[in-house]
Amino acid sequence: MAELSNIARPYAQAIFELARQQDDLAGWGDRLELLAAIAANADLVNLVNNPHVSSDQLEELILGVAGDRLSGESINLVKLLVRNGRINALPEIASSYAARRAESESVIEAEMITASEIDDTQRKQFADALQSKLGRKVNLDFEVDEELIGGAVIRAGDWVVDGSVRAQLEQLVGALRA
Repeated sequence: MAELSNIARPYAQAIFELARQQDDLAGWGDRLELLAAIAANADLVNLVNNPHVSSDQLEELILGVAGDRLSGESINLVKLLVRNGRINALPEIASSYAARRAESESVIEAEMITASEIDDTQRKQFADALQSKLGRKVNLDFEVDEELIGGAVIRAGDWVVDGSVRAQLEQLVGALRA
């Protein structure tokens, strides 16, 4: 949702700057992931939309679930978002923050989807090749999707390589229909 990302962007930027000043990028990332998970919970979403639940009650609930895993600034963030009716933006704030953090650390998140499981040696070879290709450190997640039939799909940011048999068959069908 474009509107939600527009709302989240300035919050994420401010949090990122604060985290960099505090030299606590990882800590803020962890706290934002926690808060995003809490905010995305279906029961909490229902309470946010319930006119009988006050801002104070929402704050108390979120902070109670988070427990002692929040710092003073992150507690203030929760209060600010609840008061401004923006608590639903937390997952997008966390996502935007994570992207800024990865960019600042020259790390790119990538995924490789294969038709069957590959061994650790192959995983390392693919990760090394991708790092070499992109010129950045790569956090490569692996997933299996048997519907690919064979081959693999690699996604890293906006860059996608679809070397799956399924994609090749789809191209062949398209060529035959043309």
